[in-house]
Amino acid sequence: MSPTFDEVLQSARSLPNSERANLIDELIETLEPEDAAPIEDAWIAEIARRSRELDDGLVQPIPWEEVKRLARQRIWPNG
Repeated sequence: MSPTFDEVLQSARSLPNSERANLIDELIETLEPEDAAPIEDAWIAEIARRSRELDDGLVQPIPWEEVKRLARQRIWPNG
């Protein structure tokens, strides 16, 4: 028998912060695009603006792994 949602949630809550964050990342990656909420026009315009900035060399991209590390460090400085 597979575990229930509540059992999985309880187990996930008992993980250390960094492992919970990794679990969240892994679960998000399993979602299909059609599961995502529709994108508003304002977000599409923002994405286009940021893409132009990248294309024009006005900003330097940061690798996703580095962004995640910095975000986790900011949220859980001791975790």
